Amino acid sequence: MVKVNIIFYSMYGHIYRMAESVAAGAREVEGAEVGIYQVPETLPEEILEKMGAIETKKLFTHIPVLTRDMYEDVLAGADALIFGTPTRYGNMTAQMRTVFDGLGGLWSQDAFVGKVGSVFTSSGTQHGGQESTILTFHVTLLHLGMIIVGLPYAEKRQTIMDEITGGSPYGASTIAGSGGSRQPSENELAMARYQGRHVTQIANKIAGK
Repeated sequence: MVKVNIIFYSMYGHIYRMAESVAAGAREVEGAEVGIYQVPETLPEEILEKMGAIETKKLFTHIPVLTRDMYEDVLAGADALIFGTPTRYGNMTAQMRTVFDGLGGLWSQDAFVGKVGSVFTSSGTQHGGQESTILTFHVTLLHLGMIIVGLPYAEKRQTIMDEITGGSPYGASTIAGSGGSRQPSENELAMARYQGRHVTQIANKIAGK
């Protein structure tokens, strides 16, 4: 059984919805054990309230929060890790960065070497740093020794021209719009499902399962 965990941070629910689609795609692979976790929030509640995020974050309170005592099982114990983060100035969020900054002990044990890593993202505009967020995220995964998997052009939905859509060979993505008003489209969710399935299939081959 190949073990795949999706780790995400979401504020307004866009990355949460994408994460659910990634998980659905991963579950299409026979024998896959798929988990989904959110990283801890680091912003105080009064700030979240000012940002209008209190209600939207209630959408995924049922998703377990990844705490430090879970790192060895959930992170180091997986065959593949698929990370979802909104873009913040072309990089992962501070909340996601906090998780990686706490992996020094596992990194020193080569705990992630040879595992599959993949990334999906969102941004407020069409050119809001989606590709740079995924690519800069890849740098961290390479330092951990992970094998990076993106979204190949075999997934033709990333090439359509008749609608606004996220998606690139680096990974699935969605455009949230001004104030988070736009929800992930079916095309974007379909690319997320493909990525989840694709990553799981590759992890299966690497693990020889």
